[in-house]
Amino acid sequence: MLEGVCWPLYVRGHLFALMPTMPLTPTLRTLTLALSLTTVVVPLRAGAQASGAPEVLLRLDDVGMNHSVNTAIERVAKTGMPFSVSVMFACPWYQEAVEMLKKYPHVTVGVHLVLNSEWRNYRWGPVLGKTGVPSLVDSVGYFLPSTREFLASKYDLDEVERELDAQMQRAIGSGLKISYVDYHMGTAVSTPQLRSVVERIAQKYHVGISRYYGEISNTLFDTPITAKKTDLIARLGKSDRTRTNLWVLHVAERTPEMNVLFDRNDADQNSATGEPLVAQHRQAELDAVLSPELAELVKSNKVKLVTYEQLITRSGAQFARPVP
Repeated sequence: MLEGVCWPLYVRGHLFALMPTMPLTPTLRTLTLALSLTTVVVPLRAGAQASGAPEVLLRLDDVGMNHSVNTAIERVAKTGMPFSVSVMFACPWYQEAVEMLKKYPHVTVGVHLVLNSEWRNYRWGPVLGKTGVPSLVDSVGYFLPSTREFLASKYDLDEVERELDAQMQRAIGSGLKISYVDYHMGTAVSTPQLRSVVERIAQKYHVGISRYYGEISNTLFDTPITAKKTDLIARLGKSDRTRTNLWVLHVAERTPEMNVLFDRNDADQNSATGEPLVAQHRQAELDAVLSPELAELVKSNKVKLVTYEQLITRSGAQFARPVP
């Protein structure tokens, strides 16, 4: 358990937060988060109001991965709609993303903590380099392509923490206001020990963690290309009014750069004959976000767009670990 972090407790079906009344020494950090301390139970502030339009939080991921993603993000930012972006500060195009995002202060920025590099023939490695965190990379210094391969490797937990901390330092040093962290492909929270590292990083830099505010999580990742917009609009129309509806989306412009990206993990992102479909998937998600139908839902007050900065401010910087 970490000082200053609220841990969840359910009483008669209602979510409460556990507030530690005493700090923990560093030697206790590696204990399981089921460790019980003397606590005071206080109600966790609701993520959304039961009355009024349901809250929808658009989180657009993989910013800084390449130019095609960055230009797609800028198209969304130019609409003026409030949304959140998760930047991959370990990727080659993060600097362009930083310059672009500085022009759009209404966009909330988070760090997409990276421990994987999933594309064929387009790879990236750690901020600290191959020699800095040798247990996190393959023989040529790139991150491993999948969560499964990462977990099967002999990764060093201290190296994980040093690398994720370096990604945060790069983010803070960029001059952008960083509001939250999340985790590329879920790898950084795929074990209790790894999740504890992410929580320590968030605590150290005084930022929130995506999915720690009672959000209902949604995605279009494996939705068929032609159905993405219809699916998004239909499901937004049925959004929960009592909790924030998180939509994790992946947008990009369909360019030659994107057309060649082959996903080595998800067969649905490629055709049966091996043709990469990633560019088509991400263009379709971009089209859905920019659609007149979504704009009309917002204009008619059928949904209310919010950002992580708003959620974190409203929560008083308290958050609770998601319950599986």
